[in-house]
Amino acid sequence: MTLILGRKRGMTQIYRDDGVLTGVTVVEAGPCVVSQIRTQERDGYDAVQLGFEDIADRLVRKPQIGHFKKAAVAPKRFLREQRLDTPAKVAIGDLVKADAFKEGDMVDVIGTTKGRGFAGTIKRHKFHRGPETHGCMNVRQPGSIASRRIGKIPKGKRMPGHYGTDRQTTKNLRIVRVDAARNLLFISGAVPGHNNGLVQVQSAKTARKPVAQ
Repeated sequence: MTLILGRKRGMTQIYRDDGVLTGVTVVEAGPCVVSQIRTQERDGYDAVQLGFEDIADRLVRKPQIGHFKKAAVAPKRFLREQRLDTPAKVAIGDLVKADAFKEGDMVDVIGTTKGRGFAGTIKRHKFHRGPETHGCMNVRQPGSIASRRIGKIPKGKRMPGHYGTDRQTTKNLRIVRVDAARNLLFISGAVPGHNNGLVQVQSAKTARKPVAQ
């Protein structure tokens, strides 16, 4: 498996084997259970559905309760699907744990960014502010948004508005350490989202291949 679900637990620093101090994000990954397998014959594509984090039956919609009972697994809070190029080699009910990855693997991490409410153009779009001296009356204002010639605001105009809570993928991060006993992945660099937020860790799709010497 090249996909696992987990929760971001925070950031820390660890020493690598070569003595370099590295900032890492700690992700509590899994265990995830295989709740459904899709096949080319029945569904038109091959895929595996993973469930993560048990919840009470009263919090699950009735159609989903039937889905979980058919698979003979406990109801899960999160369900995610991974498409495969070949038929799945796992069975319904199998567990996917942090040991599915190893040190040195390159991964892509998908999460939801922190919500920052209604933000102006300086915070939201990294605009520069105007000067505060010599009678300037435009310090943090966005400036002109259109012209009289067109008579309307162009589509895609960068303006103040809601900032954050967007799906974001951080690519090509390296797994520095794997703690299989506690289901922890130590991933170099920053991961989108707040602490305890849901993240998806999957094998990197655009990782740079090592050059043969």
